[in-house]
Amino acid sequence: MIRVKSFKGKTIAVMGLGKSGLSTAKALMASGAKVFAWDDSEDRRAEAKASGIPVFGLTNGLWNDIDSLVLSPGIPHTFPTPHPVAALARAHGKEIIGDVELLTRAEQTANYIGITGTNGKSTTTAMIGHILETAQQPVQVGGNLGTPALDLAALDQSGTYVLELSSYQLELIPSASFDIAILLNITPDHLDRHGGMEGYKAAKRRIFDHCRGTAIVGIDDSDSAAMCDALRKQDGMNVIAISGTSRVANGVYAEDGILYDDIDGDCVAVLDLSDVPTLPGVA
Repeated sequence: MIRVKSFKGKTIAVMGLGKSGLSTAKALMASGAKVFAWDDSEDRRAEAKASGIPVFGLTNGLWNDIDSLVLSPGIPHTFPTPHPVAALARAHGKEIIGDVELLTRAEQTANYIGITGTNGKSTTTAMIGHILETAQQPVQVGGNLGTPALDLAALDQSGTYVLELSSYQLELIPSASFDIAILLNITPDHLDRHGGMEGYKAAKRRIFDHCRGTAIVGIDDSDSAAMCDALRKQDGMNVIAISGTSRVANGVYAEDGILYDDIDGDCVAVLDLSDVPTLPGVA
């Protein structure tokens, strides 16, 4: 369990008591924060109470004393209609964040790899975690995939968190930064929650907002390709384009069943993908 030491003595509202919400409430309590938690489901409230988590209706008059709202990603805070608790938090000027934001505030010396995209992010996250484990590097894998962020183990500067991030989660990380930020692709999804395609693209774009190292961007759809071009115009951003279908100058791509690394302009064939049946590529 992660301890969020900077939240010791603070009063935190936790809205949503599913897997990540319960994890968040327990971690904050263990960190010395005062927690008020709520879920619209009676069963989830009962489970929280059984775990010793204080359950309190967050539409009541607590908001002058609350420092932050930790919101479960599945609960709307903008479109199509903000949940009443999110609306109250915003009306009182309280920050609205998620558990991934808490992780990055707590474990500031660790390395972070963030992966998002409409499709393929779970596979990519698991593969990167496997590669680091095989290389005997300290690594923790979670986020939208499997283990909630605050149930991961603490890591120092030698370790890496590999996090799958949904568009919902990306809207709740105002300051989280990544050493490597990966966008695989963008196709229409969750448009009602983001107010349309432009809102969805903006949510995905947030993974690069505080990137402190390398941005890796798939360019096999027009929206991702446009985002890659825009990122390349930013000062200090190391951008690597990737493709599963066509050649990419100074990038990484698959062509005719061979994986090529052209990052340095050398166009080196690194892998015959037919030797890896578990990675079939584009069908």
